[in-house]
Amino acid sequence: MKMANDGRIGRSEALELLNNGNLLALGKSADAIRRQLHPDGVVTFVVDRNVNYTNICDSKCSFCAFYRTKDAPDAYILSREQIYEKIAELVEQGGTQLLMQGGLNPDLKIDFFEELFREIKKRFPTVQNHSLSPAEVTSIAACSGLTLDEALLRLKNAGLDSIPGGGAEILVDEVRSSISPKKIGWKQWGEVMLKAARLGMPTTATMMFGSSEKPEDIVEHLFRVREIQDQGGSFTAFIPWTYQPGNTELGGTTATGVDYLKVLALSRIVLDNIPNIQASWVTQGAKMASVALFFGANDLGGTMLEENVVAAAGCSFCMSQQEMITLIHGAGFRAAQRTTTYSIIREFTV
Repeated sequence: MKMANDGRIGRSEALELLNNGNLLALGKSADAIRRQLHPDGVVTFVVDRNVNYTNICDSKCSFCAFYRTKDAPDAYILSREQIYEKIAELVEQGGTQLLMQGGLNPDLKIDFFEELFREIKKRFPTVQNHSLSPAEVTSIAACSGLTLDEALLRLKNAGLDSIPGGGAEILVDEVRSSISPKKIGWKQWGEVMLKAARLGMPTTATMMFGSSEKPEDIVEHLFRVREIQDQGGSFTAFIPWTYQPGNTELGGTTATGVDYLKVLALSRIVLDNIPNIQASWVTQGAKMASVALFFGANDLGGTMLEENVVAAAGCSFCMSQQEMITLIHGAGFRAAQRTTTYSIIREFTV
């Protein structure tokens, strides 16, 4: 593998690997990097719940099967009590992470989130509030007449602990304008993440691929994530997953398992400044997630007591905590439950 003068892989080399690299050779390189970064052989997961507080969204992305218009018969905004009940169930099952995401709903201004987050922190102090994508934060700020800095600081002070990397899709505006023309551009996505990092908030980065992008766009996405991290980002993990075409306006087909493994491995190779790579069992299923542990992944993400967005596209893989532990042990690794920020809570013996 050819490296640039600074010892890091460059864009042209990465594109060559993606287009023409041997799958097993790519996997071997990524696995070697994973072993170097995580020599203890531990594969982690977090016990979490996705709470989709609303499905009303003005963005209307063509790849999304979850969103509804305000006047749709099945449009909703969860009540606070409904949200609290869901979090209580999470805590009862030993969960530590809440991932609240919804649509870009202009009726929900910053007061809604401040009051909600304060009450969540009061009622459930052990839960990490890992919520709101950069697009949601930007929408909340705009609807509330606030700057990004003002909105982020107010959300943090109200109890928002960290920000997930949802809504990244592909960080190339030509692709974004074709599949999600109303959503923020890639620079705005990165701006939210850098501002959050400056406030001391951990973040993650994601990529949804297999919709309409070119291999060059996938490579550009990875390098833009790497460069945001170089500029002071706080990404604890990178999570690539495949577009799910079911019930979407965009339609088409999804990426193959081989495509997924190649992109996953390339992610581990390129993102030398991000410590953790998650395997997406939600879109790939348990068997592919197991294979992914040998292609650069060291984490299986969340047990997800609830997930609605990917499920709306007809993709409904499920995995209990015990199934996840069994999968990790079956692949020859040690299984451990972690926090959002990758501190180990407990390890499970075989």
